[in-house]
Amino acid sequence: MKKTVQIFSMLLIALTVMVSCKKDTDPADRDFFVGTYSGTITYNDGSKDISDDDGKVRVVKTGDTYNFIFGTGIPDITGVKFQGSGDTYTSIGNGLTGISVNASTLKILVTNSKGTWTANCTR
Repeated sequence: MKKTVQIFSMLLIALTVMVSCKKDTDPADRDFFVGTYSGTITYNDGSKDISDDDGKVRVVKTGDTYNFIFGTGIPDITGVKFQGSGDTYTSIGNGLTGISVNASTLKILVTNSKGTWTANCTR
């Protein structure tokens, strides 16, 4: 009985070490940059020019993409995918490149057929 308990304890320790050392977890799956960032945001579509020095951008994850929800009448940027390196992630995809985000900083310079968005925000 004592030997069974000892073997079970060793298996439990080995399992704990294997699970805690797993390295294939994508940091984007941990949602470390989901939340609200504050700072300067702008938008221009040729007919309207919006600027807010005290703006807010809320980052929301939907499935495997992210949405950037702006205040101040600025249209949202939706359906953004990211690739990462370390703790900083950069947007990928047609018409949605130019977003860099980590746990404390959000920088946006996106230009496409719908307009130009900029953001220089922190949290």
